[in-house]
Amino acid sequence: METHNETAPGIDLEPAARQIRELIASIDDRQLTGPTPCPDYSVRELLGHLLGLTAAFRDAAHKKSGPTTGTSPTSALPVLPADWRSAMPPLLDELVAAWRSPAALEGMTQAGGVELPGQVAGMVVRNELVVHGWDLARSTGQEFRADEPSLRASEAMLAPQGDDRSGPDAIFGPPVPVPADASLADRVIALSGRRPDWQPGD
Repeated sequence: METHNETAPGIDLEPAARQIRELIASIDDRQLTGPTPCPDYSVRELLGHLLGLTAAFRDAAHKKSGPTTGTSPTSALPVLPADWRSAMPPLLDELVAAWRSPAALEGMTQAGGVELPGQVAGMVVRNELVVHGWDLARSTGQEFRADEPSLRASEAMLAPQGDDRSGPDAIFGPPVPVPADASLADRVIALSGRRPDWQPGD
């Protein structure tokens, strides 16, 4: 009997990355000091965090160890480089291309100083783009237009698994209650510990 070994496809980050590109293109410099749903971050630091995680997970897909993958995101406030507007789009393109490779999902890798399976790293970076895309959109008065497959993946990843989200090392806060008829986007954002109705100044 003939058998076929089909290689599992990589992860398509293009829809989530595209939204980030569109959002940053419309940010005014005067908005950089504004607040975000991340209490420790202004828009400037949020953008710095996004730029850093994009480089980190690009390198994680290639199993590349170094400062980009070995540094914890909580070690210091992110610094936004002066060339961020021109640096971010090609970096996002590189991230998308890296995770399209099935090899990115194989074996172990590192991101944020943490060793984790490639499969998990791919789920994490897609969720980071989705949730921080919402953070950026809400902070700068723009529309959040995440694609349904990315939102579904975030919903599955963020669904409570009995873990404690109240400790100092918790990545996300406890889920926020939402109405039964809440949109998929609102459910995902609530699962990340954010209030879907958050507005600057809250």
